[in-house]
Amino acid sequence: MSISTYQQDEVMILQPEGKIMGGPEATELRNRLYELIAQNKKKVVVDLSNVEWMNSTGLGILISGMTSLRNNKGELKLTSVNEKVANLFEITKLAGVFDTYNTADDAVKSFK
Repeated sequence: MSISTYQQDEVMILQPEGKIMGGPEATELRNRLYELIAQNKKKVVVDLSNVEWMNSTGLGILISGMTSLRNNKGELKLTSVNEKVANLFEITKLAGVFDTYNTADDAVKSFK
């Protein structure tokens, strides 16, 4: 898995690619999220457009990141959630927990 990180306005966007299934790939995503939190970034979008699949480990990382950001007066939003990942959110009853948007631009605009 590779993860691109870029900034749009005051929003940090993480764009993982591949599968978030645990192991080093999931650890890398978690580390990137917590690096941003340590840098006092308050607005984070995770763009899932290139994520093929995610299991409970990936969900846990997103929930943990969202909680840590909220505890630091920040927010985490998701964009471009594919059908497989959306179904996982539905099955686990987490669909309403995350703010999700169709595009990264829409997610960025939602912070303003």
